[in-house]
Amino acid sequence: MHKSSITIDFELFDSLEQLNEADLELVIAARKACEKSYSPYSHFSVGAAVRLENGKIITGANQENVAFPSGLCAERVALFACGMEDANVEQMAVVARDKYGEWVEAFPCGACRQVMLQMESRACKRLCFIISIGGDKFMKITGADSLLPFAFSKF
Repeated sequence: MHKSSITIDFELFDSLEQLNEADLELVIAARKACEKSYSPYSHFSVGAAVRLENGKIITGANQENVAFPSGLCAERVALFACGMEDANVEQMAVVARDKYGEWVEAFPCGACRQVMLQMESRACKRLCFIISIGGDKFMKITGADSLLPFAFSKF
């Protein structure tokens, strides 16, 4: 037996002003997408914005359904829409608001993380993710494997 460890590198930003122009544009698009959330049950609104390698931005918001779990997370709404485009995904921003309208942590669920890994596989490169960690604070991380280190893969 031997012990191993996993190290994950990420950047933390304490304010919107610390983000570069391209990252800020993506965060603003995700926040606008959050307004399209249909979340009458959880009252937890999530917005996602994806930049394709051609510069186009695709957005998504969580969509709940009374027949749970028939709804869909914002990340997958956006990523599946990207599947219809002729360009690979490059970067994604994810934000969330609670029932009081406050910006809160927006870490993707396991199913979304698995779809993110699949998108990386399709693009043949690691993607960059900007994730809200509450208020105007963000985490920037490269590679979906950093979010899901022990992912399902077909051998």
